[in-house]
Amino acid sequence: MTINKKIEGDHLTIALEGRLDTTTAPQLEAEMRNSISGITELDLDFSELAYISSAGLRVLLSAQKIMNKQGNMTIHNANEDIMDVFEVTGFIDILNVEE
Repeated sequence: MTINKKIEGDHLTIALEGRLDTTTAPQLEAEMRNSISGITELDLDFSELAYISSAGLRVLLSAQKIMNKQGNMTIHNANEDIMDVFEVTGFIDILNVEE
C-alpha cells in the first residue's frame, strides 16, 4: 500500500493506493497517529484503494473516534467492493462516506 499525504493548515488529505489489510493497516495507523494532531478536517481518498480488511476497518474506526472530538473525517471515492464492505459491516452508518 502507498500512502500519499498532503497537509494544508489544519486540513489533511490522505490518498491510499493498493490494499488496506492486516499487513498494511499498522503502516496507516502509525501515519495517522503521527499526522492527525491539530487536524480539524481529514479527507481520505480511496480512489486507488482496491481492498479493505477488518484490520483496515479498525484503523478507520480509531481515526473516526479521534476526529469526532477534533473535527470531521470524510472518505471519498470508495469503489463498489469497499462500499459493500462498509454496508455489510454497518460502517456506512459510522463513517462519513461520499461517493
